[in-house]
Amino acid sequence: MMVGHAMVAFALATAAASRRWPSERALAFGVVAAAFATVPDVDMVYAAVGLAQAGFGGVWEMTAAFWGSSTLVHRAVTHSLVVGVVAGVAFALAARATVGARLLALALATLLVGAAFAVSGALGGAVMVVFVLAGFAVAVVAAATTSLGPRSLLAAALVGLLTHPFGDVFTGGPPGFFYPFDFQPLAGRVTLLGDPTLNLLAVFGLELATIWVAGYVYLRETDRDLLAHVDARAAVGVAYATAAVVLPAPTLDGSYHFVFSILAVGIVGVAPQLLPSRSVLTGEWHDAITWVLTGLAAVTIAAVTYTLVYVLPLRPTPFL
Repeated sequence: MMVGHAMVAFALATAAASRRWPSERALAFGVVAAAFATVPDVDMVYAAVGLAQAGFGGVWEMTAAFWGSSTLVHRAVTHSLVVGVVAGVAFALAARATVGARLLALALATLLVGAAFAVSGALGGAVMVVFVLAGFAVAVVAAATTSLGPRSLLAAALVGLLTHPFGDVFTGGPPGFFYPFDFQPLAGRVTLLGDPTLNLLAVFGLELATIWVAGYVYLRETDRDLLAHVDARAAVGVAYATAAVVLPAPTLDGSYHFVFSILAVGIVGVAPQLLPSRSVLTGEWHDAITWVLTGLAAVTIAAVTYTLVYVLPLRPTPFL
């Protein structure tokens, strides 16, 4: 869901900023918010330990080791509204040129790391250190490459950090919304549909929808037409419907084969011409946005056709 987190933050921040600022500044604000929205997932760094311990085995064994190790700290330390507010202030202060502001930023960062050590031990503290360093890096780069001031950086940081935890309620154990305080408003994962496979497809659909919305916001701010950047070759995604017959039905607890294979369909966006086609309207094939949206359209079509085949009452028994 890392991409989805960034896309939600980008769409919200850009759409809101465009009401007050010119398109270029609004887009910069959205990009910075999107960058901050990815920072909480640096807690996945510990998963590399499990991957290293697993060695170079089969792809499924390595994947299982990666995700198995990640659950030790993932969503437990950095996915907090409390941490997000304090960290957002620290990151914005770190981007200021004054010594006093940077010392205060360091003090807030130290507070976060100390709290993580006290509550979650050395592992939690180490993850918080990585989180703080990543946030500082985003803030410093944003301050150096955009015209956003400290208040704008603070707003972008808060949008990114505070929207992130809500996107994870559908995919796994609930994040620690109020860490380091022992209060958990959710008892478990939010389930959209009773059928495990349809539930996965619904969650996948939500993520695709966030990317489409972000794409639409970007195109609107740059005065482009959506259909002009979706090539007809995206129809290749229809062929993925066969996966509903030949592959085991995926669930959130076993989705690797589905996710890897359906995302591979998106390669049609950057592959050489596979069909004698041109852009639906007037988009230039060599435009990067056309590559992205064509690949996204292909994956979306693949997901829709897969779902239709899956729900057919006479669906054949999978071969595997």
